[in-house]
Amino acid sequence: MFTGGMADFSHVELLELFQRAQAQFTDRVDAVEPGQWEDEALPGWTVADLVAHLISEQLWAVPLLAGEPYAEGRFPDDTGDLLGDDPLTGWETAADGALTAFAQDDALRHTVHLQRGPTPAGQYILEMTADLTVHAWDLARATGGDTELDGELVTAALILGEQLPEDGLPGFFDPPLDVSASARPQTRLLARFGRKDF
Repeated sequence: MFTGGMADFSHVELLELFQRAQAQFTDRVDAVEPGQWEDEALPGWTVADLVAHLISEQLWAVPLLAGEPYAEGRFPDDTGDLLGDDPLTGWETAADGALTAFAQDDALRHTVHLQRGPTPAGQYILEMTADLTVHAWDLARATGGDTELDGELVTAALILGEQLPEDGLPGFFDPPLDVSASARPQTRLLARFGRKDF
């Protein structure tokens, strides 16, 4: 997803940021009304698709930190299977597993084998935090929820967002939108990921 190195965060700081990003996303999932799951969240994705995608990402944390390579289709974004009868419970179960994996004392000593290649575990945790932060905004916008993001999470995500290539990442993120350097951090972050918050 990202191409640059991570900032100098300790394991405790990374874990706290990740936990806060999970909690922020949990609040948005909990606020989804029963009739909103089929609403559009992103082009080609419903609210259910978006939440299933994040569940899939959380499920991947355990095998990746255990040294298994990423394998296409192991945790497909199969909305029905991943969300089950209670999407909030499905999300929380997957999130708890990822948090437990990241909390291991030796977590930062691992290298995870992503689709793009080997990645330091600290970078991976920060990327997951940024992804949760941006998608929390997507989910809130789609459901009429609270689109104001945690300021510290925005700052951490901006560190990675500013490393994205100028043309975005085809298949992952649209090219960034032009926005004033004096715009507030959340607006700059979302613009960097091809989203308009202004």
